[in-house]
Amino acid sequence: MRFIPLIVARPEVQMAIDEAIMRARIEGKAPDTVRLYAFSPSSVTIGRFQSVRHDVDLDEAKRLGIPVVRRITGGGSVFHDEFGEITYSVTAGEDLHPALKNVESSYRYLAGPLVDALKELGLDAGFSGLNDITVNGKKISGSAQTRRKGVILQHGTFMYATRVEVLGRVLRVSRLKLQDKGVSSIWERVTTLEREGIKLNRWEAYELLKNSFFNAFPMEEGEITDYELELVERLVEERYGNPEWNEMR
Repeated sequence: MRFIPLIVARPEVQMAIDEAIMRARIEGKAPDTVRLYAFSPSSVTIGRFQSVRHDVDLDEAKRLGIPVVRRITGGGSVFHDEFGEITYSVTAGEDLHPALKNVESSYRYLAGPLVDALKELGLDAGFSGLNDITVNGKKISGSAQTRRKGVILQHGTFMYATRVEVLGRVLRVSRLKLQDKGVSSIWERVTTLEREGIKLNRWEAYELLKNSFFNAFPMEEGEITDYELELVERLVEERYGNPEWNEMR
């Protein structure tokens, strides 16, 4: 597998890179790939089938200078804090491991290094539901995926110091959803490493995750190819930087 070192960029670029790698992998022009990245500025991504106006406070996001971009993966709305969150991404053929044939087991296999990293810090971490990772019963990571022609793209969050108060202002989390989780507020629903008493900066969190992924998968460090970069430019223009795509629902 190829590991691409930390990239810090705007949300439309990050989402375009993920899709470009997936397309290149489908075409046989790229290997299975793991990458870690951070958003700058802080951003919101929404699931492929979400209503942006229903799930995001667009006025508040605009006031705070937080761009909103639609993903090609499913799942819910996500706040990516440039000061406290790293996103992981894995693009792999379903033939990489038997666990990837099943949706639930694939989530756990590909996000397993995050649980391993949290346990290395001495935290009580584990999977909850289909695609969440919890620490002491609170969500610290969520993942989403899509599948095309035998290739999986899965990406998700790792909240080491996410500002939960900002998350609560820009995302519209319904009371019904909170009640379904047995909590009354977003503060009871999510946590971060910092809230659990562990303070890491971006590079410390990055190295923690990087080492965990290298322990889990046989990888070599690499870079994005020229072909993938051409796809990225096109995808930013046609899709992720296009209001018609981001505001389609």
